[in-house]
Amino acid sequence: MPFVTTRDGVAIHYTDWGSGKPVVLLHGWPLSGAMWEYQAVFLASQGFRVIAPDRRGFGRSEQPGSGYDYDTLADDLAALMEALDLQGATLVGFSMAGGEVARYLKRHGAGRVAKAVLVSAVTPFLLKTPDHEEGVPRETFDEMVRGLSDDRPYFLTSFGRQFFGAGMLNFGVTNEILQWAHGLAMQASPKATLDCVRAFSETDFRSDMAAFAVPTLVIHGDSDATVPIDVTGRAAARMILGARMIVYPGAPHGLFFTEKLRLNADLAEFLRS
Repeated sequence: MPFVTTRDGVAIHYTDWGSGKPVVLLHGWPLSGAMWEYQAVFLASQGFRVIAPDRRGFGRSEQPGSGYDYDTLADDLAALMEALDLQGATLVGFSMAGGEVARYLKRHGAGRVAKAVLVSAVTPFLLKTPDHEEGVPRETFDEMVRGLSDDRPYFLTSFGRQFFGAGMLNFGVTNEILQWAHGLAMQASPKATLDCVRAFSETDFRSDMAAFAVPTLVIHGDSDATVPIDVTGRAAARMILGARMIVYPGAPHGLFFTEKLRLNADLAEFLRS
């Protein structure tokens, strides 16, 4: 299996399919690069080189006890970009990984990057604070940490249903997909899972947004109950000069599956534009 080694010696697993312009698919919490199955196969078939790494602590990457802050995660991405000598890449960040794209661009610049895509992303800032009253209350994330600490499998089961918008009247996601996503989440280090809740909820990316000096596409569902669109997607689109935003009506957070055909088409169109 292919791995790259980060600056602090952590082995990062990645898949690398196809050839052509590189696209780096960065996964959300608490999954792995495998979440991009339906995008990676499609984009590789459309003439793109598709790289999907597992964040440290998740998937098949090593599980160190530290390094789950965004500076380190951005440096991990830089190690991958440099090891594979990617040029003119498009960075696609889902959910938590939107912050990795932002912090990578701020710390390492856009020399290797041609475009960026934020999908259901946490940028620019998720947490409610005195100067960000529209954010999500800290108590929401405290409850997540308590749930994970008390019974991680149970918490992730209930979280997964919200993630995909599953309910009595919503048949957009099968039980098998819920079980698949739960299995990916359970592969992750418990330490990484907990630390990343604090990282993605508390990290303020507002000062990073000016680093998006490349064409940027923002995609977000307006029924996202996990990462609310007004706090994140719409705010990011306003802050990034020239950004284009596509709103998916009725789509939940996990639109990489529930809206996979539309997402695939929108990604391919943006990559070719």
